[in-house]
Amino acid sequence: MDTSSLPFVDEHAEVIAAEADVVWSHLGEVLDESFSRLGVAGYARLVGSADRTASGPRPLAAGSTLPGFRVVAAVPGRELVLQGAHRFSTYALIFRIEHAGPGRSRLRAESRAAFPGPAGGIYRWLVIGTGGHVIGMRRLLSSIRRRSE
Repeated sequence: MDTSSLPFVDEHAEVIAAEADVVWSHLGEVLDESFSRLGVAGYARLVGSADRTASGPRPLAAGSTLPGFRVVAAVPGRELVLQGAHRFSTYALIFRIEHAGPGRSRLRAESRAAFPGPAGGIYRWLVIGTGGHVIGMRRLLSSIRRRSE
C-alpha cells in the first residue's frame, strides 16, 4: 500500500531541544512503550488488525511490528513510516524529524486513513470526530519531547 494514496487526516508537530539522532532513539522507545500498554494488543485483536503484537527488530526497522502497525520504512534520524489495517480502516502514521536550529529538531507526525463503508464512517467519528486521535497524538509527541530533552 502506498501511504500517499490514503486520505490526509491531520499533522501534529513538536520542536524538541535535541538533535535528530536523540529524538529518533526516543521515538522508537516511546512507541514501543505506548503500544505495549495493557489493552492495546487486545484492542488490535478486537478490531481485526493484521499485526497484533510487537515483534521484529529493535530499534524499529522495516518489518518490525507494534499492535495495529507494521514498520514499512525506517530512515534513522529522519523518517519512520507505520501502516496498518483492520475491519474499519486502512491507515498510516508517518513520523518525520527535521533540523530546527542548533541542537533542535522538529518532530512531525502525519496521519492518513481511509474509513470505508458505514461501519468505517462510525469508526472515523469515534476516533477522529470525538477528538481522541488528537489527544493521543499530542500525548505521544509530548512524551517523546520530554524524554529527548
